[in-house]
Amino acid sequence: MGELTDKIKGNVNEATGKAKQKSDDPETRAEGRKDEAKGKAQQVKGEVKGEMGNDI
Repeated sequence: MGELTDKIKGNVNEATGKAKQKSDDPETRAEGRKDEAKGKAQQVKGEVKGEMGNDI
């Protein structure tokens, strides 16, 4: 179940990050890049959990 949660959180963070990157404020754009990277990492975490199954 944690796999799906991580993937959903990752998608949300990526989408939020991409939206923030369209801002005129440089700090908000930087925050958006950070959020997008966080989302990608969460998705990878979810994929790893899925591959490992019940081993973790």
